[in-house]
Amino acid sequence: MLAIIKSKKIFLSLCVILLLLLAGAGYLIGSGFVDYALLRGNPEDPTAIPEAAAAIVEPGLDAPAKPQAKNELWTIISPDGLKLVATHFSPPEPSNRWVILVHGYGRNQSFVWDYADEYIKHGYNVLTPDLRAAGASEGKYFTMGVKESDDIALWAKEIAQKNEIAKIALHGISMGAATVMMTTAKQPQNVVAAIEDCGYTSAYDMFTVQLDKLFGLPESPIMNCVDIVSPVKIGSAISDAAPLRSVPHTDVPMLFIHGDADKLVPCEMMDKLYAASSAPVKEKFIVAGAGHADAKNTAPQEYFQRVFAFLETYMK
Repeated sequence: MLAIIKSKKIFLSLCVILLLLLAGAGYLIGSGFVDYALLRGNPEDPTAIPEAAAAIVEPGLDAPAKPQAKNELWTIISPDGLKLVATHFSPPEPSNRWVILVHGYGRNQSFVWDYADEYIKHGYNVLTPDLRAAGASEGKYFTMGVKESDDIALWAKEIAQKNEIAKIALHGISMGAATVMMTTAKQPQNVVAAIEDCGYTSAYDMFTVQLDKLFGLPESPIMNCVDIVSPVKIGSAISDAAPLRSVPHTDVPMLFIHGDADKLVPCEMMDKLYAASSAPVKEKFIVAGAGHADAKNTAPQEYFQRVFAFLETYMK
């Protein structure tokens, strides 16, 4: 009898040890991926983009030139205490039209300055923020739109405080588009329309696609571990970065843009987002042959024609 009891204790002890080892291994896997995908900086360069971003985004792409317009630096403090930086560009004539341009994953505000040029020509005030953990803004980790959407809502509030009758459009690319979609669900102050260009249904889905594409790895158990560890490291779960859950709560008109040759964020994701959106007015614009975040470069004239035709009704 004593031998049986002793055997059971040994078995239970081994089970506990095995579970602890598995939990430890799961944490290491999840932590390693979070740092690979979301952590800014390395020992040589504290502002370096995450390793995953370096592998995914187009290498060696130069940022556009800064618009030749009157501009000034703005700063705000995020809800969790980070100093965030943006540039405000003024049009030649005073205007109540505003747009917040939101850059993508692994980028900074300078990568939307070519979009800013067009908006300035059309008489818009333009705000180009550096998202948290990007450019001159503080922050250690990207959150793929979760906390960034709070920050963009705060930028909209800042504009409204400076111009009470401002009409604000949001225009985001890639992760910026995901951020815009998540921001609209928060009903930000003075925002009257939104444009999402190649945003994902969720960061979880997008990284799952890239795991297979880059490394030939399956979703499980890696993404499961990431989802458990990410709240500890970055304050939100990867699965919380889910515009597909936000667009049913959108109450502003939205234009959905995507390239049909996008291999990073498949065009089918836009179809799901469009179908789920509760926007009172919604339109699709699919650019043939455009890869990820390349719709503007593939069809620049049609791109801005569609953008400004869409916005005109809501910016009067």
